Order: sequence, then C-alpha cells, then structure tokens
Amino acid sequence: MRLAFPLISSSNWTGGYNYLLNLVRALSIHCPDALTPVVFFGEDIGDDEVEPFSQLRGIELVRTADLNQARRMRSLVRALVFGVDAPLKRLFVQHRIDVVFEAAQFFGARLGLPAIAWLPDFQHRHLPRLFSPFARLKRDLGFRAQIGAGRTVMLSSRDACGDCERFYPATRGRTHAVHFAVPPSQPASAGTAREVARGYGLPQDFFYLPNQFWVHKNHALVADALALLREQGQRVVVAASGTTRVPRAPGHFAGLGRTIRTLGLQDDFRLLGLIPSAHLGALMQASVAVLNPSLFEGWSTTVEEARSLGGPLILSDLAVHREQAGTEAVYFDRYSGAALAAVLSKFRPLSTEQRARGELQAGDDAQARVKVFAEEFLALARRSCQNGST
Repeated sequence: MRLAFPLISSSNWTGGYNYLLNLVRALSIHCPDALTPVVFFGEDIGDDEVEPFSQLRGIELVRTADLNQARRMRSLVRALVFGVDAPLKRLFVQHRIDVVFEAAQFFGARLGLPAIAWLPDFQHRHLPRLFSPFARLKRDLGFRAQIGAGRTVMLSSRDACGDCERFYPATRGRTHAVHFAVPPSQPASAGTAREVARGYGLPQDFFYLPNQFWVHKNHALVADALALLREQGQRVVVAASGTTRVPRAPGHFAGLGRTIRTLGLQDDFRLLGLIPSAHLGALMQASVAVLNPSLFEGWSTTVEEARSLGGPLILSDLAVHREQAGTEAVYFDRYSGAALAAVLSKFRPLSTEQRARGELQAGDDAQARVKVFAEEFLALARRSCQNGST
C-alpha cells in the first residue's frame, strides 16, 4: 500500500511538520513491509526540511511546484469549485498512490482516491476568542468540507473524537483515535544536561515549560503563580522556551515580557525563546519537572517528549492531558494561579538514581507507544483503502 503525505512547511506549521515526520518515521521503522510512505514537497521547501525524511528507509520523496505555498489558494479553489485539484490528482495517480493523507489541506470531494483527514483539534470551538471571525469560519468550513467529502476522520485522542462527534454530528461512527507518540531520544548524561542548563543561567532547581508562546499555552498563569509565591516568601524558577512568533496575537510575547518586568519576576520566569532542539531534551532532564499549563491541547508533543525521558510532569487539568499521561503527572486547575503555585511550592526533585531508573523504563515504554502509533495508523489506512472513502 502506497500512502501520499503532502508536507506542510515547518515555517507555516511547526506542529504539523513534526507530526508528519514522527508518523512517517514510525511507519518506516515498524511497518516497512506493509506500507510505503511517499512524501510530497513543494519546490519552495528548504533542503533542511527535506533532509530528516531522506534519512528514513523505505521512503519515497517527490518535489513538485504544485505544492508550493504560493499555489495553495489556487489548489483549494480548484478543490472546492471543480471537486478536485486535477494536477495533484494526476501526480498521485502517476506515483500509484492508494491512500492520501490530508493535514490542513483539502484536495476535493471528487479526488477519486481513499483519503484520511487528520483533524488536529477543535480549539476554535473551545476558545473562539483566540481566533478572528474569519479564521474560525475558515477552519470550520475546512473541516466541514473534509467531513462532507466522506473522508476517513482521524483524531489524536478519544477526547478529540468526542469533540468531533459533538460539533459535527455527521462524523458519528466515523471518527478514529490514533495516539501520537515520539521515539525516545538518547538521554544526555546528568552532567551534560546540567551543563546545558547552566549555559542558560539556570539554577540547580528549576521547572521547564517547553511550549510555543501562543496565547492558549497559558504562560500568563505561570506569572500569576510565581507572583503569589514571591508574596509568600518563596522563590521558584520557571524557564520557558519556544518560538516567540504568534501570528494570531503579534503583541502577545512582548506583553508577557512587560508583565514579568512589572511583577519583578525577571529572575523567576526566564523566557529563553527558541532554542536548539538538542537542548530541549537536556533541559527536560535537568529540570525538577516539565510543566504544561495549557488551556487547550489536541495531544501535546512536549508532554510526549517529556514522557519518553521519564521525568516528572505537572500538567493543567485538561481531559486530554489525563488521557495522555494518566498517573504519570500531577494536575492543577488551569484557571487558578493559586493552584499552580501550591503544586510548584511542594514539588521536590527526584534523586539522580530515581531519574536514571525513570529514564530507562521510559525509553522502553516510548518505543512500545511508537509501535502502537504506527500500527493504529496502518489499520486505519487499510480500513480507508477497503472502504474506498474519498
């Protein structure tokens, strides 16, 4: 079976790019004889984004101007007006594609090939205030177009399946949860991880928040919690990293910085910005715990990465967080700075021996989750192919 994966550039959607890379990697490792991923890139995609895919075994890469960013609107218009983006359909047929994977794209109700529509989450329905009316409408119409075209609907969690069937009743009985997982990276030694943290000026004990600086990631609540702790005579350090570019709220990162300065929390809340990916795992290891205070998640990549390293987790009380991490995490009310402050003030670091044991077990568990991820997706692709959903 040959599956088409049209790639979205990481410059447009970092989460989508990383998701596809991890999915294709998992399929390459665990389903090499059952499925051939064919990854389609626009000619405007940089070699640095193509290179990680080129290292995977059993993967075919195709470059085409038909997927250039400048042509995306033309492609969508063709799909909506004529029922299919004919040039892309010809390309898929030329490469003997059996199933097409749609992520934030729509190739038309008359595509004529089985297709899986991945709907990442329904944040626009839960937190509509964070979207412009046009952005909400665009996202909603995109989902409805895919649903109306009879796509096999793939979600990243059972929680998202429930949302989908509630917001779009036509999907009842058609939703499928495929739980995203990431392979364990090689843990750094305790000394190396500490050295990386020291390079950012971080103390021995700190909490790490590795999320993009989007509004819904709820960094403001962390500032509230740290201010409360300061009033109580306690000093806790939280380091946050991630891209500072927030297209839907361009002034958000600067505003967060002003809030931190106004509260006098510059030493308590360290905004590191975007850091090398190699440092992310090291800071997870060096931290007392990884923190995610998010107001909304589809299935958190940073939580999955932290789980693969076996460190403690402090998570907001989202249903999807509980589905993802279960008893591995401590949870707090995502709307209460006092609740987060109470957790941070009581949290104690694990010993070096405890962390080492946790990392060893976590690596094995992560490998098992990645295998399940690949197998769940393969089963869904086969079902889509057999049903002939288009």
